[in-house]
Amino acid sequence: MSNLDRQAALSVCGGRGFVVAEPVRELLSPRRVQLGESTEVRRLLPNLGRRMVGAWAFVDHYGPDDIADEPGMQVPPHPHMGLQTVSWLHEGEVLHRDSTGSLATIRPKELGLMTSGRAISHSEESPRKHARFLHGAQLWVALPDTHRTVEPHFQHHTDLPQVTAPGLTATVVLGTLDGATSPGATYTPIVGADLALARGAETMLPLDPDFEYAVLSMSGEAHVDGVPVLPGSMLYLGCGRSELSLRAESDAGLMLLGGEPFEEEIVMWWNFIGRSQEDISAARRDWMEGARFGEVKGYDGAPLSAPELPAVPLKPRGRVR
Repeated sequence: MSNLDRQAALSVCGGRGFVVAEPVRELLSPRRVQLGESTEVRRLLPNLGRRMVGAWAFVDHYGPDDIADEPGMQVPPHPHMGLQTVSWLHEGEVLHRDSTGSLATIRPKELGLMTSGRAISHSEESPRKHARFLHGAQLWVALPDTHRTVEPHFQHHTDLPQVTAPGLTATVVLGTLDGATSPGATYTPIVGADLALARGAETMLPLDPDFEYAVLSMSGEAHVDGVPVLPGSMLYLGCGRSELSLRAESDAGLMLLGGEPFEEEIVMWWNFIGRSQEDISAARRDWMEGARFGEVKGYDGAPLSAPELPAVPLKPRGRVR
C-alpha cells in the first residue's frame, strides 16, 4: 500500500536512543488519511509520539468498510525502496501486481510480503467482483543497511503456523512466536502475529524481553496488560517483558508487533526508506524519470506521480523519552 500524502514530510526514525528500555503502556491514537476515493485508513506509525517498533516503521489499519457498491481499494502503481510491505486482511481481497511480474490475490489470514530492496513498484486493488467488506492492515518493515539493496521479490503464503491456548489462536505472520516460525523472509529479529481471542478469554502470551512491542487492535474489545485497546488504536509496550496478559470482553482481533530495537537511523519520505536526504532525492528522480523501479503490467491506469520534496532540509529529531 502506498503513502498517498501529497504533503509527505521527510522524517528521521530508528536509533536505540529513542527506545523505551522498560515496560510501558503508551496508547497511540491514529491519524486519519484518505487512500484513494473510497478507502480511509487510520495511521498508527509513524506517530508524533512513536516512529518505530523494532523494524516496524509504518502501520495503517482500515475498515471494516462496506464496499458492495464501491470500487474498494484502488492504489495505482507506485514505488518502494529499502523496506518490506506486509499485507494482512481480516475481510475482503486485494489484487497485487508488481514490477517483478508477480500477480496474486491476497485473502484473509494470508501473508502478502513484498521485499522492495533496491527498487520495486506495485499496485493494489480490490478485484472487480469483490466481497462486501474490506478490513485489514498494511505495514512496512525497514530493511537494515546490509540488506536494503537486495533483489526485489514477492512472497504469498497461504498456510501460516499457529500458536494456540484456551480462547486464543495466534497466527505467526513474520518471525517467531513461542517456537512457531513464519515462512516469510525476514532480515532483522522481528515478530508479527495475528491474535484471535474468544469472548471471555484470559491468557498470557510469551514474549522476548529483548524486543520492544506494540499491539494493534483490529476488532472487538480487549484488555492488553490491563489497558482497554479499542479498534484502530495501538498500545506501545516498550521492552523488558517476558509475557503479556490478554483479556477479551468480546470476540476480538489484535496484531502483536515486535522486534529487536532498530539500531540504525533511517530517513522516510513518501514510499521510500533511505539513509540520507540524498538517497530520497535520487529515488524520487528515478521514479519520475522511469528508471530503476520497473513497470507494473496489467494495471488499468496511470502510475502515481511523486509529490514535491520539502524545500527545507531535515530537522533534527527530538527524543521521545
